Amino acid sequence: MKRFWLAAIVIAAALPARAEEGMWLYNDFPSADVKAKYGFAPDEAWLAHARLASVRLAGGCSGSFVSQNGLVLTNHHCASECVQQLSTANKDLSEDGYLAKTAGDEAKCPEIEINQLVEIADVTARVTGATAGKEGAAFGVAQKAEMSRIEKDCAQDGKWRCDVVTLYHGGAYHLYRYKRYQDVRLVFAPEFRVAFFGGDPDNFTFPRYDLDMSLLRVYEDGKPATTPDFFRLDPKGARDGDLTFVSGHPGRTQRLMTIAELTFLRDVAFPARLVRLAEARGMLTQFGKQSPEAKRTSQESLFFVENSYKAILGEWRALLDPVQFGKKVDAEGALRLFVQDPAKSGAWDAVAKAESTFKEFYDAYYLLEPGGAFPSDLFGIARMLVRGTAERDKPNDARLREYTESALPTLTQRLFSTAPIYPDVEEAWLSFGLTKLRELLTADDPVVRRVLGKESPEGLAAAVVRGSRLADVAVRKALWEGGKAAVDASDDPMIRLARLVDPDARAVRKRFDDEVDSVVRKNSEIIARAHFDAVGKKTYPDATFSLRLSYGAVKGYQDGGRKIAPVTTLAGAFDRHTGKDPFALPKSWLDAKKRLDLKTPMDIATSNDIIGGNSGSPVFNRKLELVGLVFDGNIQSLGGAFWFDEPVNRTVAVSSAAILEALKKVYGADRVVKELRK
Repeated sequence: MKRFWLAAIVIAAALPARAEEGMWLYNDFPSADVKAKYGFAPDEAWLAHARLASVRLAGGCSGSFVSQNGLVLTNHHCASECVQQLSTANKDLSEDGYLAKTAGDEAKCPEIEINQLVEIADVTARVTGATAGKEGAAFGVAQKAEMSRIEKDCAQDGKWRCDVVTLYHGGAYHLYRYKRYQDVRLVFAPEFRVAFFGGDPDNFTFPRYDLDMSLLRVYEDGKPATTPDFFRLDPKGARDGDLTFVSGHPGRTQRLMTIAELTFLRDVAFPARLVRLAEARGMLTQFGKQSPEAKRTSQESLFFVENSYKAILGEWRALLDPVQFGKKVDAEGALRLFVQDPAKSGAWDAVAKAESTFKEFYDAYYLLEPGGAFPSDLFGIARMLVRGTAERDKPNDARLREYTESALPTLTQRLFSTAPIYPDVEEAWLSFGLTKLRELLTADDPVVRRVLGKESPEGLAAAVVRGSRLADVAVRKALWEGGKAAVDASDDPMIRLARLVDPDARAVRKRFDDEVDSVVRKNSEIIARAHFDAVGKKTYPDATFSLRLSYGAVKGYQDGGRKIAPVTTLAGAFDRHTGKDPFALPKSWLDAKKRLDLKTPMDIATSNDIIGGNSGSPVFNRKLELVGLVFDGNIQSLGGAFWFDEPVNRTVAVSSAAILEALKKVYGADRVVKELRK
């Protein structure tokens, strides 16, 4: 009995101490803990307002409604794909910024979808009932089929977006029903130079001086949507010590993963991804030096690659920390000691075996199924056509998850996007990917032989990009509407490439689903229940790109002996200005300097618990007033994928005061400012 008691203590010590830690579910928020520390307890009405005022950008960011007329505040880097897609060789909106002077000037974004969470339902019994008694591949097939059925029943022929969300690694399953907005228009975006002031050197650091913001608007039936739940901007922003909340959609954390899963990330996945990203960064940097147009068309890709590299590097280094990793090992060992049921105690070994199996074919999986060997927009379109038309002929619950009825509205929006496709960028990316295919699988691999034949990666990339007609939206629509027969009959070289690769990609995906994913899912459910048996539901689930709420405060920290204050000012941005990128403020700011109140808070640091995906999240106070806009974390926050280190882990946000000051005095956006202050 004594060892079980000790084990429970060790397990509990590894769980959140209910300080600032936690990306909490809206339907399980610890209001009592907030009251105990800050004297304020969010009630159901407060939580409902915050939830409905929060939105998700389906591509991987967060945002919030900031007016009753569908105005959405998010980051520049979250809307940058739209900014680039609306740019031309003669009008670079990333360089010049964009302001819709009138409602008629609000420009439609080709691909952005915005989701508002309107309902949460617990469907755990239904999902677990469908998988009861099943193991391995049968478990995975049954689980995915039931999820697809639940989502289809909820979606009502595309009226809603419905996602079954896995929580606690299988300990619970919730159905999230979203209102879907696909008519999204650009209202305002500042110049890239001020949105990402400091560039990669300042990325994941603090102090910061960025205006990483943009404004979008959602439309219904051609008119601005009515959105009664929204955050009003506090013109003063937040001050040191103020209570803050962050509502957003953190992407993925691994805080409840097993040691075997974390070891796989540390020893296999992260090193491989870092090498590829470093090489891609070099390729894109050289590509951009060819001409101003080459730099413009590749800038979005370079930003994504540089940001990903720095983020993954930080996560990898966190896993290399022997002290923190040792705490994880101790906690898992204690939980295994606590579990005495043989049917449960083997779960960790089963997960470890699955991860070991994945190591055997990780490169092939990454290259063929997620498309690491084919990083081309045109290839992505070709695959959607090849797979989508084939999957539509199957019953809904037998399809690949990304082609179910509930997923098709998002897929077709991307498929029929009017966003420009740049052949030179396509060739560079595809050549890079094909080179990695040959390098990692070797020239003698049957897949490599089928794909390349006697052609070089550069030669094949040029042939299929230049010969493809898939940049024409009308061609895509004709193929989609013609179904599998039309796609099978197409002689488009990119379609032919996608058809050639698809059997091998499906085969490696099936192996992953059957031997890895299904095993991990099944046994993670068992481990989750063991956690609940040991200490109860005293923690939040890992992030899953579903809506979460965290609480904290505007708060500085110590970094290497330096005391970092939590608030910067506009004056600091001008002090940091050198006139040379990436520390060059745009001309609009230099011209406006005399008009600005340089004491205005620029960026703030808070102790809220966030991770990637929270970009664009509102930071708000107990009065539901928006005081900041999350755009980053400090370097110490990168370990937040695995654990939360409250003394130094910080959220970084643009102050609402800076947003309003810049809109009015730098950009003359009086129409927008008036709407924000209603």
